[in-house]
Amino acid sequence: MLALTQNNAQSYIVNLLLIMENKNILSEIQTELKAPKGQRNNFGNYNYRSAEDILEAVKPLLKKHNCALVSNDEMVELSGRVYVKTTVILAFENTPFASATAFAREALTKKGMDEAQITGSASSYSKKYALNSLLAIDDTKDADFTNKHGKDSPATSTKAVAKTKSELI
Repeated sequence: MLALTQNNAQSYIVNLLLIMENKNILSEIQTELKAPKGQRNNFGNYNYRSAEDILEAVKPLLKKHNCALVSNDEMVELSGRVYVKTTVILAFENTPFASATAFAREALTKKGMDEAQITGSASSYSKKYALNSLLAIDDTKDADFTNKHGKDSPATSTKAVAKTKSELI
């Protein structure tokens, strides 16, 4: 067991204080961040935010708090499918202290896209959700969550039919 010397104790306390300060910085960034949905899907009739929208909104906060955000993509194969694994790391004074990881599966084919575009699309999607996780952005009202792509949920369809039946009786 390591003997706790005065230098070790001081180093431990300094590291503990830095960790606490960094958690406070992350909390402040998460609280101050306003990332509007700057993109529009006219076909689906909804607004959404992209990874680029999030990055544009967070950059002034990173500067304010002397932080940096680094993103790294890695291609991984799981069960015969290729995924983009994105890890986003938040650093304070060049010391990483928080990170989040997200995965997005590459489509086998996508009409109108070549292979590089398919990979880029999966990378953007994965990065967006890693940023969402790290920066505590709630997308439950975002297009990816609410877009039905022209389909009603079974509960909505059943309710509509029941209402129609009761109106007929």
